[in-house]
Amino acid sequence: MRNVRLIIAYDGTDFHGWQRQPDEPTVQGCLEEALAGLTGDAISVCGSGRTDAGVHAQHQVANFHTASTIPCANIVKALNDLLPPTVQVKQAEDVAANFHARYHVRRKTYRYRIVTAPICSPLVWRYVCHHPYPLDRERISAAARLLEGEHDFTSFAAVGENEEGEGESGVRRIFHSRILWRPRSSMLIYEVMGNGFLRYMVRNIVGTLLEVGGGKRMSEDIRDILSARDRSRAGPTAPAQGLCLANVEYAAAVADTRGKAG
Repeated sequence: MRNVRLIIAYDGTDFHGWQRQPDEPTVQGCLEEALAGLTGDAISVCGSGRTDAGVHAQHQVANFHTASTIPCANIVKALNDLLPPTVQVKQAEDVAANFHARYHVRRKTYRYRIVTAPICSPLVWRYVCHHPYPLDRERISAAARLLEGEHDFTSFAAVGENEEGEGESGVRRIFHSRILWRPRSSMLIYEVMGNGFLRYMVRNIVGTLLEVGGGKRMSEDIRDILSARDRSRAGPTAPAQGLCLANVEYAAAVADTRGKAG
């Protein structure tokens, strides 16, 4: 039995998130249907984590087990022929039998894009949050840096839930939290890398940073919000369409181990 890892990109606009749901279009369901058509078997796809309705991915990672002997290069081509243009497989490779796309994640990177221009181009509106109001980028950057390190992010999570909906500890380590500015497109990008994320965590952080940038909060308020461990102390949840899963990383020993078909 082979274990195959996929790297996938998708436009989440028309999907009710990653996780399969009855009677709703999801990315996981779409992939499993295509794989079933390709292999003739019922396939269960495991993703590195769930993305919510409307959230996009540039580099989602998933794995599945199959007895099929189709070469990986052909899997990519055949899957992309079966999948809609809003979901495409960038890479497929055989990995060790014990590789697990979710449990072996070392760190993830998310990017949230905000257009600050008075008018948002129709060509990008599906992938950004339009916020045509003055923002103090220095204040936002200072606030973002205060999120780095290991903290309890309960104040920035959906009530009682982490990314996988399991009610686990809210403690996560953030390796970097920073603001990038693209003046030519009037785009502000929040980039955050961590060892894991609670459900709605990035979008709730962005909603809070926008309040900081708009003068409703001080940068230093981030410390009090973190220590409160109370969702009501943070800002609103930013819209889903601005968020993109940019990268998922694994330890080298896990990422580079190849399995064998058989």
